[in-house]
Amino acid sequence: MEIDSEQLGIPDTEYKATVKMPSGEFQRIVRDMQVLGDTCTISVTKEGVRFSVSGDLGTGNVLVRSNGVADKEEEQVLIDMDEPVELTFALRYLNFFTKATGLGPTVVISMSPEVPIVVEYPIEEVGHIKYYLAPKIDENE
Repeated sequence: MEIDSEQLGIPDTEYKATVKMPSGEFQRIVRDMQVLGDTCTISVTKEGVRFSVSGDLGTGNVLVRSNGVADKEEEQVLIDMDEPVELTFALRYLNFFTKATGLGPTVVISMSPEVPIVVEYPIEEVGHIKYYLAPKIDENE
């Protein structure tokens, strides 16, 4: 049997915004947002990272600010931003990604305009697991 397979590569990308935060907090935010709607807009600005959702039951916003001086390193929220980035994603898939929360205390979220988001869970002394998710594209544009 011969099967044609298409090789999909992931190009190296310099991301415009990177957020390191506690993985448990990211999991809680995604889970709470999923109750309200199907899509989540993630905005990274100098103010912080904002998770927004709007659905049939209402709207929700969570703003996570940078706190480089937390007691424990895994509780720190660090934001490295070259330019503001705002993208919209399917919460269903972000929720699948949070299943890796138990692998490590932190998650690193990398974003750039019009490229897939990277949700990376560093695993101590083993490596890391990275998930990629393409942003939702507004058909009105």
